[in-house]
Amino acid sequence: MLVKTYGSAVSGIDAFTVTMEVNISAGIKFFLVGLPDSAVKESEQRIDSAIRENGWKYPQQRIVINMAPADIRKEGSAYDLPLAVGILAASGQCATERLGKYIMMGELSLDGQLKAIKGVLPMALKAKAEGFDGFIVPRANAKEAAVVEGLKVYGADTLKEVVEFLCGDAGVISETVIDTEAEFNRQNADDTLDFADVKGQENVKRALEIAAAGGHNILLIGSPGSGKSMMAKRLPSILPPLTLEEALETTKIHSVAGNIKSEMALMTTRPFRSPHHTISDVALVGGGTYPQPGEISLSHNGVLFLDELPEFKRSVLEVMRQPLEDRRITISRSKFSVEYPASFMLVASMNPCPCGYFNSPSRRCTCGSGQVQKYLGRISGPLLDRIDLHIEVVPVPVGKLNDAPCGEPSSEIRKRVVAARAIQSERFKRSKGVHCNAQMTPRMLSTYAKPDAQGQTVLKMAMDKLGLSARAYDRILKVARTIADLDKSETVTALHISEAIQYRSLDRDTWGN
Repeated sequence: MLVKTYGSAVSGIDAFTVTMEVNISAGIKFFLVGLPDSAVKESEQRIDSAIRENGWKYPQQRIVINMAPADIRKEGSAYDLPLAVGILAASGQCATERLGKYIMMGELSLDGQLKAIKGVLPMALKAKAEGFDGFIVPRANAKEAAVVEGLKVYGADTLKEVVEFLCGDAGVISETVIDTEAEFNRQNADDTLDFADVKGQENVKRALEIAAAGGHNILLIGSPGSGKSMMAKRLPSILPPLTLEEALETTKIHSVAGNIKSEMALMTTRPFRSPHHTISDVALVGGGTYPQPGEISLSHNGVLFLDELPEFKRSVLEVMRQPLEDRRITISRSKFSVEYPASFMLVASMNPCPCGYFNSPSRRCTCGSGQVQKYLGRISGPLLDRIDLHIEVVPVPVGKLNDAPCGEPSSEIRKRVVAARAIQSERFKRSKGVHCNAQMTPRMLSTYAKPDAQGQTVLKMAMDKLGLSARAYDRILKVARTIADLDKSETVTALHISEAIQYRSLDRDTWGN
């Protein structure tokens, strides 16, 4: 008897439907075809045990299963459930009338329990797009899939519950219903880190506010203990809240990576990723034998924080150059190609020299001649070219920490950031792929960021006297445009240009000499 069940597979962050064609006939051998990997092939043993443990008979006949499309590799153990249901239906132990209405996915334990799987959200979106009535998943994944409106999601604990449901016992598993808007709004107000905890450092906090308002990449340079990491970790608290569309896209990526917890339906806070400097280039950009999103994609719509930037391997840093420009990363191999989104804010920190105290007001630098430049040389010019703000962070004296008042809370800073982003959204509403000032093209700079006459004079003087590099010119204009937006000014003035020039420390020819 031939029956068909339906599952789903993930490529990149999108899914496609997989049809399991099960045919049982006279014979004794088991065949599983359609480019299954080792984990899929091993499902025979898990399915055999689960069927016997729940009182059914495993067919002692010739079983042929084709996983279509047969030219695309199938990976992982999530196909256990549709394969097991297909075998039971083909052997007459499960009803077949409702099989075509549902996508089913789940890993089986030997006693028939269903275990959580990865990539449920993109699978649910695909199931809805292709007109399936419902999606049957392990109960641990039900809330994640239920955020897709217009699709019935059923969370089951065991294979037996799924079979009874398909045989007509609708009460054995219930539909999981999530109010997506309510869930989004409920989880959206959770900021555990606040700029109110930061005493002093007003100039650095101002720079971080500008970076958040314009989506600019930023580099913090300072001696150990100056508060670089502390402030960087608080940056997400002043970024604009995620929109529902951004939350769904972010959740898809983390679903594919298996980072969604069972009690979580939707990611509603911007991600903050902080990989160690020993990370490999594949772990950073994604890929591998079984492609997975890397740290730059897991930072999508959020912040990627690279602490101690010069300590990262040069090859690791250089692979970020293209994603920083294109905001996407394409992983190409001989037999496949996948694409992941990678629109993130890069926040990096570093010491100014090997000992960490070059330009420190309180301690003497012990580095020899040329060591500072050699240390900075670990970061290539093209990568620095993609970082808009370079900020020197000077430690707050210990004696002043107790007397210093608490800083401005993140909620107040965020209001200004959101107002500036609203101005940019209106400005770029007709520009495809541009949402903030950091993404402006050179042609847009001449339209939206052209300074007034006095501003042009100040910029020309700075380029000449400070020895600023040519690559600093566009960055200064972008940052000045953001400062003007924070001031609600339509014109980029000399004041805005002057402040933007302060945030290009590493471009000055006197730095490190």
